[in-house]
Amino acid sequence: MDLALAIDIGGSKIAVGLVTRNGELIDRTQFVVNAQDSSEELFDDLSRAVDAQLLRAVEHHGVRPSVVGVGSAGPITANVETISPLNIPQWRGFELRQRLETLTGLPVFGDGDAKALALAEGWLGAARGVDNFMAMVVSTGVGGGIVLNGQLLDGETGNAGHIGHVIVEPNGRRCTCGGRGCLEAEASGPAIEAITGRSPTQPTYEIMVRTGRLVGRGVASACNLLDLKLVVVGGSVALGFGATFFNAAQRTLDELCTIEFSRKARIVPTRLSDEGPLIGASAVGWRGLNRMATVRD
Repeated sequence: MDLALAIDIGGSKIAVGLVTRNGELIDRTQFVVNAQDSSEELFDDLSRAVDAQLLRAVEHHGVRPSVVGVGSAGPITANVETISPLNIPQWRGFELRQRLETLTGLPVFGDGDAKALALAEGWLGAARGVDNFMAMVVSTGVGGGIVLNGQLLDGETGNAGHIGHVIVEPNGRRCTCGGRGCLEAEASGPAIEAITGRSPTQPTYEIMVRTGRLVGRGVASACNLLDLKLVVVGGSVALGFGATFFNAAQRTLDELCTIEFSRKARIVPTRLSDEGPLIGASAVGWRGLNRMATVRD
């Protein structure tokens, strides 16, 4: 059995797991990001989780992983040489890849967390067999990954797909990116709590509908721009709000996608649920390992 050590770095929690070549998540652990921690204290927490999963791999599953795959909230630089998650300020410009290579002794490959999710959903999830789609995370942050003509888009710096910073409310709330009225500033978990005074784990019907409508607004712009018919959405806010969120988003999509090529665009939940981010991180690792082997050949 060949295993990848998968790491998913979100704005409020970090997960580490073991994933097979077939995309089966066989082990995992996670911890909450402590906003009071220094950058080194946070990396110490990650190191302990990584060491624990490496030990599980050997002692429980009888194999040492061959690669580390990372999906991280962004912005990032190529291959997570550095990461700067907007919701983890102590990790601005944090040199992640080299630190993980030193810690594990394994090759490390990384990408944005929503781009990793796009790989997972295209591989085993709701976008399997689809060549043109977008995957999104609506959680502590809002991110996206775009697949066009079967290829995951990277962009100039590897940050293509940041739909969380599409403007959905002109003159809206100030975003952590410095802009105003971004989707992330209006529909992420922290934004919902700031706007409504309620935790996103205890939403009202109106909050769920408003969030769905805002996400639908941003998604409609992407579908009209990129000729997409499918958007797959995960993350604790979207999945937690469930059918009310998705119905509101779909109604907004139907209202705004009226050009012939974008008409009937669909927005659906991720099929891989909470396993998707770690499966996606592993997919980044397997992809990197395959490319490395191709170059050597």
